[in-house]
Amino acid sequence: MYEKKILLSLFLLFFLTNCKSPEPSAETKIYTPGKKAKNIILMIGDGMGLAQITAAMYTNKNRIALEQFPYIGFHKQHSYNDLITDSAAGATAFACGVKTYNNAIGVSPDTVAVESILEEAKLQGKATGVVVTSIIVHATPASFYAHQPLRVFYEDIALDLMDEEVDFVVGGGKAYFNQRKNDNRNLYFELTEKGYQTYSFDEKTMNGITINPSQNFIYFTSNYQPPEIESGRNYLPYASLLGADFLSKHSEEGFFLLVEGSQIDWRGHSNEGKRMIKETLDFNNAIKRVLDFASRRDDTLVIVTADHETGGMAIQPGSKMRKIETAFTTNNHTGTLVPVFAFGPSAELFAGIYDNTEIYKKMREAYGFDDAVAKNIDNTAK
Repeated sequence: MYEKKILLSLFLLFFLTNCKSPEPSAETKIYTPGKKAKNIILMIGDGMGLAQITAAMYTNKNRIALEQFPYIGFHKQHSYNDLITDSAAGATAFACGVKTYNNAIGVSPDTVAVESILEEAKLQGKATGVVVTSIIVHATPASFYAHQPLRVFYEDIALDLMDEEVDFVVGGGKAYFNQRKNDNRNLYFELTEKGYQTYSFDEKTMNGITINPSQNFIYFTSNYQPPEIESGRNYLPYASLLGADFLSKHSEEGFFLLVEGSQIDWRGHSNEGKRMIKETLDFNNAIKRVLDFASRRDDTLVIVTADHETGGMAIQPGSKMRKIETAFTTNNHTGTLVPVFAFGPSAELFAGIYDNTEIYKKMREAYGFDDAVAKNIDNTAK
């Protein structure tokens, strides 16, 4: 017994003196708490809950980019009058800091337009951008630049985009600009007249374009909804990094960039686990590109979250690494808490559990925006 104690003591001494805490990886920067962010990149995996993240990780050699984020929180996703939010109300909470009814775009419950973080960033001289795998007039991106009582008013939302003049835009929905039913305007042509570098999927591939960072840029990836990743869509990681690089050169005051992996949600609605994992991994590749951009700087806050979880997905018994068996409880959204991951200056603000509206407030605090700045737009949504 005495000899065993001696051996155990020697082993513990060897272990403690030879095993050091791992050094931070080359990709990780240590930030001073309270440091303000010049740039914010908000990345939304629509419908992406913990099960979707876990399934993607186990399919991807047990690794995922979100493991590099030092701060993690959870947000309460419910809307103004429903325990289960839709993307419009969820995105409006992020964008504008208000709980509103499902289907509302950038308006309060009484349909009054509320200024978004993107609009305020622009007023502060920052460049703004939107990169999505849906139509650019879809609920999530629209909530950051538009103000409409219903999310399906796509042509009216397109007009709001014209008024807001977001600096960098990539996504589908060209038909809502040049094949309009409500009027005879050709907004695609009008964008060019406004000074945009205007391109479309049927004219030139995105990676074949030489972009002038001093001039606004828009690229339509489809006439209506873009194809899914399984059908050949591949632009999200490239466009996310391109957007960050473009916006960093577009304004010396910094930027706000929204990136959405839109179609994770769609595969949840259709209860297609394997295709949902592929969409989540595509979003993961975009996160890796953005994280690489931010890790080479000390001024860029990256936030990754979802507006809600879709499908009530579970990883089933019998699952193995790289071979995940999934099941679903619904073909709709669920009311579970949603994770929030943060990296960069002021990332510590995003730890804890809070309402989804707090993400807007935390982004304003991270920027150092003055609370005295007017937040409401003095007009009623159309």
